[in-house]
Amino acid sequence: MSVPRVLALTACVAALTACTAAEPDADAGITGVFEVKPTFGDEFQVTTTGPTGIDPKLLAPQTVPPGVKVEPAGCAKFAAGLAIPAGAQGNMAATTAEGKGNRFIAIAVETSEPVPANDPGPDCQKVGFGGPGVRGLVEVVESPQIDGVRTLGTHRVVQTVVDGKPHSGELFNYVASFGSYLVIVTANPLVVPNTPVAPVDTQRARDLLTAAVAAVRG
Repeated sequence: MSVPRVLALTACVAALTACTAAEPDADAGITGVFEVKPTFGDEFQVTTTGPTGIDPKLLAPQTVPPGVKVEPAGCAKFAAGLAIPAGAQGNMAATTAEGKGNRFIAIAVETSEPVPANDPGPDCQKVGFGGPGVRGLVEVVESPQIDGVRTLGTHRVVQTVVDGKPHSGELFNYVASFGSYLVIVTANPLVVPNTPVAPVDTQRARDLLTAAVAAVRG
């Protein structure tokens, strides 16, 4: 499913040296994503990474694992997530902020050709999936309206059983696409021992997407 793909992308941000696929352009618009750093106060730990090349596999669609059923059945493509065109290359940069029980990652990606939109359509606004040891859902949520930009917000929840113990995770994912650029904002709760899980500040995530798009567009 697409949650592991997005998590793989955020892991790539944390270890860029493992993801280099091409020499980045130092003047690329993707570095504008660094400009969102001041929007976070002292209560956040903020870091920036890149620019660097991306591995196209990170934006490859995810096949449904054997035994996992998707409902509605026609929504498997949407649940698989964005797919970078075959042969396309690109660069990325990111700003990560952790604080107030949340982690926000704003990622700017420039590809050699536009990435096709992953339109859920009216029938795939809420997609469930389940199989041996895993179940969850992908649902469309409110995303900011930005002139000249396609945006999509999704909320993904995954519940698994590991060593007989249940585990769950959630991720809000906001994508803006314009020309050969993608801006992706992910937001998820931090897991802190002996501390209740904080709700995700989705308004901050939406505002972050808007600000990051404006910065990348210049």
